[in-house]
Amino acid sequence: MSVHTLTILGSTGTIGVSTLAVCAMHPERFRLFALSGANQIDKLAAQCRQFQPRYAVVLTADKASQLQTLLAGTRTEVLYGIDALEQVSAAPEVDSVMAAIVGAAGLRPALAAARAGKRILLANKETLVMAGAFFMDAVKQGGATLLPIDSEHNAIFQSMPDAYDGDLKAHGVRRILLTASGGPFRTRAVESLAAVTPEEAVAHPNWVMGKKISVDSATMMNKGLEVIEARWLFNAKPNEIEVVIHPQSIIHSMVEYQDGSVIAQLSNPDMRTPIAHALAFPDRIACGVPWLELAKIGTLTFEKPDPARFPCLGLAFDALRAGGAATAILNAANEIAVAAFLDHKLPYLGIAHTLQATLDQIGTLPANSLDDLFVADAEARRVATAIIPA
Repeated sequence: MSVHTLTILGSTGTIGVSTLAVCAMHPERFRLFALSGANQIDKLAAQCRQFQPRYAVVLTADKASQLQTLLAGTRTEVLYGIDALEQVSAAPEVDSVMAAIVGAAGLRPALAAARAGKRILLANKETLVMAGAFFMDAVKQGGATLLPIDSEHNAIFQSMPDAYDGDLKAHGVRRILLTASGGPFRTRAVESLAAVTPEEAVAHPNWVMGKKISVDSATMMNKGLEVIEARWLFNAKPNEIEVVIHPQSIIHSMVEYQDGSVIAQLSNPDMRTPIAHALAFPDRIACGVPWLELAKIGTLTFEKPDPARFPCLGLAFDALRAGGAATAILNAANEIAVAAFLDHKLPYLGIAHTLQATLDQIGTLPANSLDDLFVADAEARRVATAIIPA
């Protein structure tokens, strides 16, 4: 068995921590080349001391100085900046890159990994939401291998034909069914949603996630972003993707075929399962997740999303159909709105209002280059910030 060398972008986040947990179970299989983090410097230092990567990367010189002090006497070299993230993603020694940086900051290093022909374990939604066409072109041109980490997309990947080449109809696929838990407010009275607090929104019933992703789950913007991702990952049209609420979070997504068959992937709601699948692909390895006992679960239920309860989901479909830079604008506005909500500067229902107002105010912008997308991203952040009350 050969040793697989890995860079983890965003090692201090939820996905990064779970990735390291799986790696720790299989030290004979995985070697850490680089770890990166943004603000949790003590946590990153502890990870570096345990796994002894060659490099640790942070975003600023100040954070790098703090980390260097904490890692004095170790073999790990500290780097900083986006260029450094690109460096450790494209390094010749690296086999795989776990792209788990949250937000638009993860785009450039993911592109660097694609262009360098790496195996990319993609957990960063924004890479595809902002720049799906450009990223998929980079994967193809660089000869990279792309494995999705989101539990939903990983489930779809596992449920697709082995030889799937991007043509749904040619492989007998009718549509993709993305499942969603419905978040913490699935059954809460719609008229009471105006009073939702950040503390309530981050309390997800099934998954352990970061605050921003938890809020996106509550509004179902996370599912909207996943619809956009699925469009690029599987070359699916908007009308070939459907969202279904599945509160138990046991079926992670499904693929429906022309003959009426539906193939699903099931497991306990734990991100170590899709991470282990991608890390070892095409092999299967243990990852510490409890076995699924369906008899104890008893019932699996499904329902359609309520547009009045989850307006952000509809906005994501609208942006996908609009084309151009609309999905990049939506994503950037959402980052601004969710941050304001978590900071108690915007009410819960103000998130969807901010997204709609931003899209209405900006209209359509071109997406002919990455520079166009970064311009659209910046403009959306400016407009969304101005819309939010001071």
